[in-house]
Order: sequence, then C-alpha cells, then structure tokens
Amino acid sequence: MSRQLADTTAIVTGASSGIGRAIAQRFAEEGANVVVADIRTDPREGGTPTHELLSDGLFIETDVSNVDDLRSTINETVETFGSLDVLVNNAGVFPGSRPIETVSEDEYDRLMAINLKGVYFGSKFAAAAMREGGEGGSIVNLSSIAGLIGYDEAAAYCASKGAVANLSRELAVELGADGIRVNAINPGVIETAMTTDDAPIVGTMDEQIPLHRDGQPEDVAGAALFLASDDSAYVTGHNLVVDGGYTAK
Repeated sequence: MSRQLADTTAIVTGASSGIGRAIAQRFAEEGANVVVADIRTDPREGGTPTHELLSDGLFIETDVSNVDDLRSTINETVETFGSLDVLVNNAGVFPGSRPIETVSEDEYDRLMAINLKGVYFGSKFAAAAMREGGEGGSIVNLSSIAGLIGYDEAAAYCASKGAVANLSRELAVELGADGIRVNAINPGVIETAMTTDDAPIVGTMDEQIPLHRDGQPEDVAGAALFLASDDSAYVTGHNLVVDGGYTAK
C-alpha cells in the first residue's frame, strides 16, 4: 500500500453513504485520519456505518447547511487530530429533473444551502485552519457535469454546481499563496442511492456514455485521492471530469 495520505487528517462531508463513503474508505486505506461529517450515521445503501470501518475514523454529526455546525466540525477535527490537511465538500442533493416553473422558493433555498452554502462556508473555515497550521492543504469540492453543461430541466441544480465549479477556481487563486490547493470533481452519472432512488437515472444514459456504463463511487474516490495527495501538488483551480466521456462528445 502506497499510504499516500499518511500522517494527514481529512474531513469528508456526506461520507456516511455513496460517493462520500467511498472517498472516506479510500483515504483511510491511504493512511489518513478521516472525519465522517454527516447528518446521519447509517449508510443509505445499508451496512456498517462508515466511521466504524475506518482504522482512525471519527463521526461528527454535521448539517452542512448550518454554518455553526461547519465551524464546530472543523474546530473539533483540529482539536482531536492536531491539524486539518484535506477537506472534501461532498455533501449534496439532486432533486431530479423538473421544469423551472415547478420549483418553489423553499426548494431552491434548501438545494442552494446544501450544495453551495455548505461548500462556501466549509471552505472558509477549512482555509482558516489550514492557514493557521502553516502547512497548506487541499480542498476538493464535488461539482458535477451539470456544473459545466446544461442538464435538461435541472436549473437550480445546474446553478448550484456551476457555482461550485467557479468557486473552486476563485479559491485556488485566493488561497494559493498559502499553499492551499482547491480543485473540483465533476462526476457524471454515479450509481448511488441518490441516482437509483431519489432521482432514478442509473442505466438510462449508458448508450450516450463512451465507456457504456454508469460510474461507481470508487471511480470518484480515485479522483479525490489524486487531488488530495501530493501527486497533484501542482494542480489547483482545476475541474476534473469523471463521467466516462459523456461530456467529451
């Protein structure tokens, strides 16, 4: 095992299930202390809670739409492990495709609070902790291909993920002098409870994807490991597309 993240501490939001769960497990395998920051402990797909699978895992109940929760999670992480080296802003919601005129103000506000506000303030508090630590760090934000292209009847979702994509570029410029790298991952269709239960799109786009399959959470975890590790030491401000080639056409 390469142990690419040995002696580091990482927070992964929304890590109890899906993509976040896969990222947390991969980071732990590579030697990181991993904080699972989520509103729930039980995986949506069933099985053992993520933090119980990790050798140096810690669960902190966190609502990413709540600024106080985010501040507290960052502070508790630093108090417990001594530093914060990596933040993965993974928590998000996808309500499915709906015409813009059918989305209420409350629905819009909830989506933005989770998908964008959580990333913004999570990054704010993480950057402060990383600056204080003096060793730099890596922030990895989960955007989407819907943050790069128009996705039919998903205006609010596209707006939130497009904002995350460009926020990542801006923060890379703002935080670079402190040795803090900021990048985004833009997944395509990844098979999780969100895409099989909440908004069933798994299996519907295979013929449009050059690799002819939906992605798996582990596909995104590999990209997150690259962006979190020193293998990407000169990569910042980048949106890494993980979509099986869908947006290449």
